[in-house]
Amino acid sequence: MSHNTAEKLVKMANQIGAFFAAQRHSDAVAGTAEHLKKFWDPRMRAGIIAHVEHGGEGLDTVPLQAVQKLAGK
Repeated sequence: MSHNTAEKLVKMANQIGAFFAAQRHSDAVAGTAEHLKKFWDPRMRAGIIAHVEHGGEGLDTVPLQAVQKLAGK
């Protein structure tokens, strides 16, 4: 995955996480994970999971934990 693609996925994931951030932390993580599962193309999910496996640079806490949840970690 190119650096530019990773940046776009990180930006989008952070925006989704920010939307859910007003909820209790565990609900925000679950809501973000559910959104990524339902609305992101499988290639996008694979890309953000790969980004997290390489450190997850730039991801806020809620989307980082949501992606880890999607990845089964």
